[in-house]
Amino acid sequence: MGSISVALNNMKPYLAMLALQFGKTRPKMTKSIFLKILALAFLEPVLDQNLYFVGMQYTSATFGSATLNGLPAITFIMAVIFRLEKINLKKIHSLAKVIGTLITVGGAMVMTLYRGPVVDILWYSHGGSHHKTASAASDDQHWVTGTIMLLSCVVAWSAFFILQNKTLEEYPAELSLTSLVCLMGFVEGGIVALVMERHKSAWAIGFDSRLLAAAYSGIVCSGIAYYIQGVVSKSRGPVFVTAFSPLSMIITAVLGALVLAEQVHLGSLIGAVVIVFGLYSVVWGKSKELSASNKISYGEGSKAHELPVVDKKTTDAADIF
Repeated sequence: MGSISVALNNMKPYLAMLALQFGKTRPKMTKSIFLKILALAFLEPVLDQNLYFVGMQYTSATFGSATLNGLPAITFIMAVIFRLEKINLKKIHSLAKVIGTLITVGGAMVMTLYRGPVVDILWYSHGGSHHKTASAASDDQHWVTGTIMLLSCVVAWSAFFILQNKTLEEYPAELSLTSLVCLMGFVEGGIVALVMERHKSAWAIGFDSRLLAAAYSGIVCSGIAYYIQGVVSKSRGPVFVTAFSPLSMIITAVLGALVLAEQVHLGSLIGAVVIVFGLYSVVWGKSKELSASNKISYGEGSKAHELPVVDKKTTDAADIF
């Protein structure tokens, strides 16, 4: 069922933005770019989501959420390996990026692993029953397999951000790239679904919450998210994009308390504060780094446009002779 959902999700944004993606101004498609698009579609819509769904079934929802918190750290390591990020611990802005990434991951882990006592927010009091999510772990023999799948999911997601940044250097059209990735993801996901799902009942689609969830996930979480991530990654880098991923845990906790009347625990509040400090450190370090690079570029450009200085005494002597 997860493979079918992935295939349906990635078809939505392609159909919705077909007219915008294939304009006359799009860059020329080459074999190298096409192969990178195929790899992007395989990494994020197909491999990443299927590994996460199966890995979460073999372990638990809490453990699956905890492993995803390592996304900023793994992306940072891969960005350094592929020279998309530079580390110079002697400079304060570079040190701020490293420390901020570690703080962000630590705050997300606190939110996931530490609950603490229930905290009453303003006028809202948790006195009654609250909705608990049943997240029982699978058998012990499946736990190792599920852990490997979840870790592979995080690596695939990080590799997607790195490859997306590299592809945008050759194909600087975010909308067209998003549409092509979603289209290829639909084709590849459809093939995987045909191989994995043999029961006809799994292909039945009704007008219920499952269809709404698939449509929202395809249009918003895949189509719009890929485009925004591409724009930001092109200007700020993949590490800057993934640094905001733990922020979704804060938003989920707030909406869960307001809409679903879920309890807010002390661990969630502590983790949220830590995440905010970590994000501020990353954003500050990245802004200082961009400011420094812009000053260097401006200085080199101004020197290139300077007129040569001619010594007047030398010129007068040359005129005499």
